[in-house]
Amino acid sequence: MAAELPQLIYDGDCGFCTRSARLATRLPVRMRVRPWQEVDLAALGTDERRARHEVLWVSTSGRVSGGAAAVADLFESCRAPWPLLGRAMSAPLVRVLAERVYRWVADNRYRLPGATPACQLPPEQRPRGE
Repeated sequence: MAAELPQLIYDGDCGFCTRSARLATRLPVRMRVRPWQEVDLAALGTDERRARHEVLWVSTSGRVSGGAAAVADLFESCRAPWPLLGRAMSAPLVRVLAERVYRWVADNRYRLPGATPACQLPPEQRPRGE
């Protein structure tokens, strides 16, 4: 199902994630930025397991990307010069490095500035938005 605007879906229980999503709103792109806890994930073609694991980018065509690929897709959707960074992040060798850096940040987000106690809990114990 095609959407009018792309969407950036993040973990609303995580302070670091929320701050990062707020920073993303400063990028030169029209998009909806929403916590996964307030989204019908199934309607977007994804699920809670994935949303807890990584940031998601849902294109206007309905394609869902996650993690470093989602960040690259976000940059590619912006006005210049950001698409250059997105394309660079998608290059084969850089993509591997970007995914490793993304995974390290995601796995250690509770240690980073803006973290909340919910960030430190194992995924199965974090608060759930109903």
